[in-house]
Amino acid sequence: MSSTSSPTGSHPNYHNTWQKPAPLKRMQSMTLQSYQPKIISETRRKIEDLCRDLIVNNDHIHVVERRMRKAINEGLSKKYHETSSVKCFPTYVRLLPTGKETGRFLALDLGGTNFRVLVVDIGENQQFEMDSQVFPIPNSIMIGTGEGLFDHIADCCKKFVYDRKLEDQVLPMGFTFSFATQQEGLAKGRLFKWSKGFKCSDVEDEDVVQLLKTALDKKKLKIDVCAILNDTTGCLMSCAWKESNCRIGLIIGTGTNACYLEDLENVETFDGDRDEGPKHMIVNTEWGNFGSCSELDFIRTKWDEAVDAGSINPGQQIFEKMISGMYMGELTRQVLVDMIWEGLMFKEQANTDLLFEWGRFYTRYLSEIESDPVGSYQRAKEVCIELGLENVCEEDLSALRYICECVSRRAGFMASAGITALLKKMDYRDVVVAIDGSVFRYHPHFSNIMKSRISQLMGVDYKFDLMMSTDGSGRGAALVAAVLTNE
Repeated sequence: MSSTSSPTGSHPNYHNTWQKPAPLKRMQSMTLQSYQPKIISETRRKIEDLCRDLIVNNDHIHVVERRMRKAINEGLSKKYHETSSVKCFPTYVRLLPTGKETGRFLALDLGGTNFRVLVVDIGENQQFEMDSQVFPIPNSIMIGTGEGLFDHIADCCKKFVYDRKLEDQVLPMGFTFSFATQQEGLAKGRLFKWSKGFKCSDVEDEDVVQLLKTALDKKKLKIDVCAILNDTTGCLMSCAWKESNCRIGLIIGTGTNACYLEDLENVETFDGDRDEGPKHMIVNTEWGNFGSCSELDFIRTKWDEAVDAGSINPGQQIFEKMISGMYMGELTRQVLVDMIWEGLMFKEQANTDLLFEWGRFYTRYLSEIESDPVGSYQRAKEVCIELGLENVCEEDLSALRYICECVSRRAGFMASAGITALLKKMDYRDVVVAIDGSVFRYHPHFSNIMKSRISQLMGVDYKFDLMMSTDGSGRGAALVAAVLTNE
């Protein structure tokens, strides 16, 4: 079906029937750091009016923070765990690195459309050498069978160890598995729910470590999978190797999740030995699913609902769909389509068909557009050319940046609310937050947005730091194996 930019047209990837947007629910406004003409045109005024639902104020963020904290407490409790939107799974990781670990370790990092295999050599005085290789996962495997997925991973692991002549060594492996997992031990974890485009059959509710071991055994590989962990746990462990005050790991990339160090007495779902070992444990929140119990309905927009409806898991991972890289671009596209149908943007363009294709406005475009200096639109013009839009006028370029800022700023504010909930939950005075992920790493303003908002929420006297984690999901997995081996 051909697409049209006419308001009277229809498109299967957007609306079945065109309807005028419902009245806006919130009227609070916020000044964004985008260039605007000195005299705001009537068109621009209408665009900003339509975008007001994307703008969250301090009151909204305080509500998000309180509801997140409540969901975390429910996830930790036996009584409310099953119904909580934030599951807070025990990771069974109770030891943090000391910086004195040594040895050779493997790591497997699975969490997106590619996965990595790594070999890490840790020497005295924190000497660290790492070699890694990235392997793609074809879409046919992502939505195929579980056996097909793990056989593919095992084939790639075999290539990796044979290429490096490691096949005769028995090496401990840390397995970073960045999906909602119910852990039952350090090396036992059942997949709770697929996300990020994966839908492999016969994996949910199964022990993914055992599935991996079975596939590796079929290839006759001497690999000892000694721990499974989430990418957030790896992120925390990698940073904690250098920063002893690191207590939170956060990923804002294709998806989003966070983990933190919790007092063992509060982790009611942990059924292991509480008498021996450290009295704390890293908890994997799986906070991407926050909002699935309607906690975020008060700030969700019609565009959020459209993104959710078009996803492979409607009604789930609501928080993730509002702040992560897999969805921010599509959310922006939904807004732009409305602007086109309202006759507010790109009126002079002969063809806007690409903007009517689901997923065609990539999240990286937000980072590129917002990287332009204020008043300059060089990167914005390049993005427009990629979308088949040529000689775009300055007013449209300014509006495009404004919409991108609305989406990314809201994401930064909501991520800050989540981190604030964890900081208040732990009640430490000096905390390093380890962060990784493409959105945080490449967006030009995300870090500053978060630092500013967390400071406002926690108070200017509260000491914290946001630290970019260096290869958390890879190096962190190896460090978990190292901590266990050197215990």
